[in-house]
Amino acid sequence: MAKLSIILVSCLVSLAAIMQGSHAVQYTVTNTAASTPGGARFQTQIGAPYALTVLTSSTTFIWRTFQENTPADRKNVLTVSVFVDDMDGVAYTSNNQIHVSARYIGGYSGDVRREITGVLYHEMAHVWQWNGNGQAPGGLIEGIADYVRLKAGYAPSHWVKPGQGDRWDQGYDVTARFLDYCNGLKPGFVAQLNKMMRTGYNDGYFVQLLGKPVTQLWVDYKAKFSTN
Repeated sequence: MAKLSIILVSCLVSLAAIMQGSHAVQYTVTNTAASTPGGARFQTQIGAPYALTVLTSSTTFIWRTFQENTPADRKNVLTVSVFVDDMDGVAYTSNNQIHVSARYIGGYSGDVRREITGVLYHEMAHVWQWNGNGQAPGGLIEGIADYVRLKAGYAPSHWVKPGQGDRWDQGYDVTARFLDYCNGLKPGFVAQLNKMMRTGYNDGYFVQLLGKPVTQLWVDYKAKFSTN
């Protein structure tokens, strides 16, 4: 059975590469925590074949969201590897390797397949997004990744509502909601911001794209959704 699973995963990886065209991206999924409760749950309720289809579909979605229509627009990524590890936290991405927590999978009380799908969309955004050569605020980077998750339809119910949060670069769901507001002011804003972040970053990008400082945009955003 294990040998059959390896063959199936290998075939799906090859299929994923073909689906991406001439600039193929190959994907691998490895469950290093199969003997743990979370690793076993990954096997039975999610599975490597499904995870591979998510990696393929999320890449296509991210390229479209970021308006990266040609290989020249994108990072030169040839392989993305996912590891289900016995670790704390939820997930992280480093050097095009995504590490997902088997402990988180094991302890999640809701629809774990949908949740991990959203997690993978977020982490794949990190693979493809630009980070201003390391100059962009960490909260903005995480916010863009959660914006991708939001627009893909995988925002969990526990996320903040529009207008909530303390500052625009708070990160994750707070910043994702703010970026969604900004994108509503100018469709394609997030894609254009990401393109500008290919070579650097400064807060003036918001002025260039939307005509207002980001601090004023945050004030406007909070006022729009104020319940007072």
